[in-house]
Amino acid sequence: MLLSLLLLPALGRDESGPVIVLTINGAISPSTADYFHRGLEKAVDQDAQLVVVQMDTPGGLDTSMRAMIKDILASPVPVAVFVAPSGARAASAGTYLLYASHIAAMAPATNLGAATPVQIGGGSESPAGKPDGAKKTKGKAAQPDPPAGEAMHRKVVSDATAYIKSLAQLRGRNAQWAEKAVREAVSLPADEALKLGVVDLIATDVADLLKKVSGRSFELQGSKRTLHTEGAVLTRIDPDWRSRLLAVITDPSMAYILMLIGIYGLLFEFYSPGMILPGVIGAICLLVALYAFQMLPINYAGLALIALGLAFMVAELFITSHGALGVGGAVAFVVGSVMLIDTDVPGYDVPWTLIGGVTAGSVAFTLLAIGMAVKARARPVITGGEALIGAAGEIVEHRDGQWWARVQGEVWQVRSRAALRRHQRVRVTARDGLTLLVESDQQEQGA
Repeated sequence: MLLSLLLLPALGRDESGPVIVLTINGAISPSTADYFHRGLEKAVDQDAQLVVVQMDTPGGLDTSMRAMIKDILASPVPVAVFVAPSGARAASAGTYLLYASHIAAMAPATNLGAATPVQIGGGSESPAGKPDGAKKTKGKAAQPDPPAGEAMHRKVVSDATAYIKSLAQLRGRNAQWAEKAVREAVSLPADEALKLGVVDLIATDVADLLKKVSGRSFELQGSKRTLHTEGAVLTRIDPDWRSRLLAVITDPSMAYILMLIGIYGLLFEFYSPGMILPGVIGAICLLVALYAFQMLPINYAGLALIALGLAFMVAELFITSHGALGVGGAVAFVVGSVMLIDTDVPGYDVPWTLIGGVTAGSVAFTLLAIGMAVKARARPVITGGEALIGAAGEIVEHRDGQWWARVQGEVWQVRSRAALRRHQRVRVTARDGLTLLVESDQQEQGA
């Protein structure tokens, strides 16, 4: 009996805990990585024997994908990535996650592949696919110099190839096909993926998956673990409010809108001090937008152009530039908006319709403000010293050799070329410092 107890750790640890099920639908994003990381933490807290990630994704951001893979490799709980339901896919980043998982499974009528990394912030090839700057050497054919964009793309592809091959070797999966998926963007349906050793099994649903993986053993953090998942308790963890909020604010279009609301709110507060509400809303929106931007692939030159464009359009209201500032600001705003998101990953761009709508609204607001300013200049002055010219008043007293009159509710010292008398109605013709020049009111004389 004592001997059997001593040998039990060496024989391995049987798992009988719950199975955690996470669901990933859509592009791999910072919110996806956060949801996945906290899902693994909950699995550890609940002493789960397996985490099943039911996935349907077109790909996503490289940084988020690598963060998730690091979590899988460091996880003390086995992770099964299951491409399901039927019709789902694990394209691009999803293929890397499949290769990194302890168990790779697919449902019938699903596919994976097309794992070529999308170039971020790079250049492009020359027309017709010919590289620029071909060098000629004596007696030899011209040797092309690859353009900077093509060279960068090669580096990215080589790095991605080495990465997925290392994952394939770690899990004992088909490394040759993994390289083709990166270099040639090939894809596979589920049945062919199983034949080629890309995935471990095909299952119709999560219950079928748990039945098929039951009894498998894994070496995790120095200990052997055996799964007993058939009939195990399933615990589904859906994205909570934090994950949903993060998904909303890290959407490029939403982050773009929040940034504009923040900038306009602060501008309204600066030009109309004391309103408070625009400043509060603007500051909150701008900080949230900046938080989202630090999680997204942002081109800071584009961000600077957007700020410069808005500054030019606002300056048009105060500086007579005959439209130069307004037009230049609109151009800078559009160019900066297009450059803002520095990636070609599908779903991570600011739509042209949104850019056009915001630009049109900003230009319309600028033109409206300019029109109101022009109309305001044409109106007569109703406040200040100049508003006193032409104003009517009444002589109220004669003191110390000076006449005093009440004009617009204030008592002013006045003088006139003609004689003045108490209670006489007068009209202001000019101003000399704190003394008003007046004359008898013609309306009074007509009366």
